[in-house]
Amino acid sequence: MKKHSSILTLFIASLFLASCANDNKQVATSTTPPVAVTVKQVAENTNTPFLSVSGTIQAQNSADLSTRIMGYVENVAVNVGDTVTKGQLLLSINNTDLLAKKAQVNASITEATAAFNNAEKDYNRFQKLVAQNSASQKEMDDITANYEMAKARLEAAKQMKNEVAAQFAYSNIAAPFNGIITGKNVEEGQMANPGKPLISLEAPGRFEVMAMVPETEISQIKNNTQVTVLVSSINATLTGTVSEISTSAKNTGGQYLVKITLPQTQTPILSGMFVTVQFPVEKQSESQLILIPTSALVTQGQLSGVYTVSQSNNALLRWLRLGRTFGNQVEVLSGLSAEETIIIASEGKLFNGANITIK
Repeated sequence: MKKHSSILTLFIASLFLASCANDNKQVATSTTPPVAVTVKQVAENTNTPFLSVSGTIQAQNSADLSTRIMGYVENVAVNVGDTVTKGQLLLSINNTDLLAKKAQVNASITEATAAFNNAEKDYNRFQKLVAQNSASQKEMDDITANYEMAKARLEAAKQMKNEVAAQFAYSNIAAPFNGIITGKNVEEGQMANPGKPLISLEAPGRFEVMAMVPETEISQIKNNTQVTVLVSSINATLTGTVSEISTSAKNTGGQYLVKITLPQTQTPILSGMFVTVQFPVEKQSESQLILIPTSALVTQGQLSGVYTVSQSNNALLRWLRLGRTFGNQVEVLSGLSAEETIIIASEGKLFNGANITIK
């Protein structure tokens, strides 16, 4: 009996200690200084005046330069950001094997030329002999065949020389137009493989926008239509012109590619910038958008989220799936519903579960 009583006493004591530990932990959490935040209630937006889609800026004239031969890179004459002119040497690939092949082709041309000259002399000589009835027609036919074969071998050797010359062009890569180097994917001593992009080049000053328009709206878009292009990253607004409309969405999942030409401008736009294109057309499908400020987003790798407010005034991180961008706002496809409250600014560092106080 005493043994059971001792066990019971130890069990009650352990529960008491655990309870004290939990109380101390809760007190530590609750005494964390709250972070002052500014909040906003999410609402559905159904009054967007324009059809707006997302797009990307790219240079009108760009090229990814590669080679058709395999070899070690001997020299890379440019760096990213360099300005180059048409015909300027950008990269050289070791061409020792081509030099050997060139020597072989030149020797073949010399041999074929000598054989052709000899065959031509025989051909001319036998033509006179046949005319004088001093040679048979069979002999003339043999000489003619020999002459034609020698002529064909000489022509083949010359074409081989043209082929080698073309391969030399791929061992010394030059700029196809005036531009700026935007990418360098190889260094000296590395192996260059056929088809692998080595140098990227863009012509400056002329840009265009590649935008994707849903199938419900594409019939409204016409060539030469002026549109508004919002570049949120630099807070700029440009006017563009629709220059090309794709008539197939076979490989784009119901989204049609629309190309918009931008005028030359002093605005510091760059290739790869994301934009919002506003078309002055009436939307054909009604949609209820949930929009939140882009400044409220929290990013972690490829994830994007936002802090919401719990019933106990704690910051709760919610991961979202985002859609199109409308100026300084972004569409939420999933992860957030209307009437929820999000944090759009804070006076301290937020973390998941942080105590907050609403200003």
